[in-house]
Amino acid sequence: MSQEPLIKAEQRRPDWAALVIAAILIAIAGVIFFDAARLREVTGYSPVGPATVPHWIAIGLVLLAIWTIIAAFRGDFPEREKQEIKPVVWVIGGLAAQMLLLNTAGFSIATGILFAATAAGFGKRKIWISLPIGIVLCLVVWLIFAGLLQLSLPAGPLERLFQ
Repeated sequence: MSQEPLIKAEQRRPDWAALVIAAILIAIAGVIFFDAARLREVTGYSPVGPATVPHWIAIGLVLLAIWTIIAAFRGDFPEREKQEIKPVVWVIGGLAAQMLLLNTAGFSIATGILFAATAAGFGKRKIWISLPIGIVLCLVVWLIFAGLLQLSLPAGPLERLFQ
């Protein structure tokens, strides 16, 4: 009988991760509100201007944040699994490599490295297989965007073979 109040007290603790997410949602909404306030000066004869959609998105984010806060205090979120750090490091490392190599190695090679690192993060450790597959897939994407759609993506030595 004495353990029952302890269980209820533990259940009333807020979910701190959810509260952090709510704070981030409110911060993003604040940035959008600030940016939309600067756009209002541009509106002309119509009450619907360039700030209308960002304004509604910010309101939606605030409502989501309020909902998240309520759910955090009620304990409505399911129990989370333990976070695996190794896959996150693989993906972040691949993204960092892509950003560093994008201008020198080009889109296909840099994004192929990101593809291989992400595949390794998801358990496919045979990088000698996933790297060439990623480079070929990214080269096809580059050819579609640069050739058919006439969009500019960073070109490296591999892409220059097709220009």
